[in-house]
Amino acid sequence: MNLFLINLLLAVGFMVVLQSFTLQSLALGFVIGYGALWLTRPLYPETHYFRRLFKTLRLLTFFVKALFVSNLRVLCDVVTPAHISRPGIIRLPLDARTDLEIMLVANLISLTPGTLSVDLSEDRRYLYVHVMFLENVDATCMELKEGLEQRVLEVLR
Repeated sequence: MNLFLINLLLAVGFMVVLQSFTLQSLALGFVIGYGALWLTRPLYPETHYFRRLFKTLRLLTFFVKALFVSNLRVLCDVVTPAHISRPGIIRLPLDARTDLEIMLVANLISLTPGTLSVDLSEDRRYLYVHVMFLENVDATCMELKEGLEQRVLEVLR
């Protein structure tokens, strides 16, 4: 059985024992279950589950930071009389190959204010992205590739 599902079952079991069916008790049960699974990890075959959690937290932290910074940038552009935006569309070369990888990269880009995934090339090697603040095409592509796409691929591969 997948360790994530076991961890989820432990969290639900924790909620049942406490008779507290809240999001907080689920989260606490998940953390305690993760700790129990980590302590018993020699009993399981080789798995990436324990490393993947930290990579997921790294992606989440990066995304929240990018979300905050881009929100501030868009807010400044909206409230100031002079527009500082320089919109443009870039062609982002993708290292993501599976449907899940491409979908997650495209959706996280679209969720960030100031960027929007527009189209995917037919050969699935390029993602076309509308950028609200386009100063340098190469720098923007590198920022998206080394920041968001790299972290998504670390989590999924």
